[in-house]
Amino acid sequence: MSETLRDQRICVVGLGYVGLPLAVEFAHHHRVIGLDVDTNKIEELRRSFDRMQEVDEAQLRTAKIDYTSDPVRLREADFVIVCVPTPIDQHNNPDLTLICEASRTVGRNLGRNTTVIYESTVYPGVTEEICLPILVQESGKRCPADFTIGYSPERVNPGDREHTIPHIVKIVSGCDARTTDRVAALYGSIIQAGVHRAPDIRTAEAAKVIENVQRDLNIALVNELAMIFERMGIRTRDVIEAAGTKWNFHKYTPGLVGGHCIGVDPYYLTHKAQELGYHPEIILAGRRLNDNMHRYVVARLVRELNKKGVASANATVLVLGLTFKENCSDDRNSRARHLIRELETYGYKVLGCDPWLSDARVRQRFGVEPVSLAETKARLAGGVIQGVVVAVPHREFRDLALDSAKVIIDIKGALPGNFDSL
Repeated sequence: MSETLRDQRICVVGLGYVGLPLAVEFAHHHRVIGLDVDTNKIEELRRSFDRMQEVDEAQLRTAKIDYTSDPVRLREADFVIVCVPTPIDQHNNPDLTLICEASRTVGRNLGRNTTVIYESTVYPGVTEEICLPILVQESGKRCPADFTIGYSPERVNPGDREHTIPHIVKIVSGCDARTTDRVAALYGSIIQAGVHRAPDIRTAEAAKVIENVQRDLNIALVNELAMIFERMGIRTRDVIEAAGTKWNFHKYTPGLVGGHCIGVDPYYLTHKAQELGYHPEIILAGRRLNDNMHRYVVARLVRELNKKGVASANATVLVLGLTFKENCSDDRNSRARHLIRELETYGYKVLGCDPWLSDARVRQRFGVEPVSLAETKARLAGGVIQGVVVAVPHREFRDLALDSAKVIIDIKGALPGNFDSL
């Protein structure tokens, strides 16, 4: 790494699941400012505590990051990296509120010759058509004469301790060739797997969204296959295992599709497509199917309980796992909430167990009675739980004795035991 690059100061805006691990990685090689509007989070990070459980205390203690909620500190940065969430609203339209607000904050405090890099997932055109005009308006500066912009999509996988930032190829892009080289050099200083230079920002934006569109459609396919195979009396898991013996078969498992990427990003692309006058048939069909999988799971549970003479008015159903994926505390866009609401429409009493979430979080986000692992074991042993849905197979559930329940649906078929699965 050149001394010039080593001396550059980086400000990471947004210290969530994407921004915090990135700031920690950069702090091994550069001077880093970590900016977040959540003052409580800033105080926690100063005490080396990560509420998301993505970065452990030892890493935070050794990472020399200057945490702050003061946006004026942006003026010290040579690189500003924006890592704020880009969710969807209740109508599945892109919600760009946070990225626009972050752009206004950066623009008001933008230093000369600074490179602003966006990592937030967006549809092609957002960086240059929405964020750049905000930066120009708020700063009174010109791009590329006074500052430059780039885009490098995040590829963080919450809870994954194998595919960490240094080991994932990074896509980089800039508003011109010189900026692309500058962005590539910055990320190249921490990414062992190397960087890929996209020809322009819009290409980099598009690459990010289609990564998750592809996964969404593949999961939708196996979810639909699961519905078909159930009618045939065939176990989907056995079919996939058999088909997986062919070298070019890609294994996907049925399940609920939530989280900050797979359940969200396709709507960013379809929004832009519809804005351009094209109605995307396949992508939206996959989204509809995956968004309704909780109804299929509940209907299957209801049928099986009815077969065993269990009336919904007298039944308690336990939902195991409320986050959007296993062994992770991230509950953004978790489909478990929809699963719970659907169970409640049938009159079931619903309990929720997730060792990765606090009781307060379970009540707030899912509106259900939280039970600890110890309470879960006791209630199962006492025979007061008639149905169990393993929505997310956290490792802590592997030793639970579930057999006392009348019906167990392990959606992904991940836990030991011959339980019903999709």
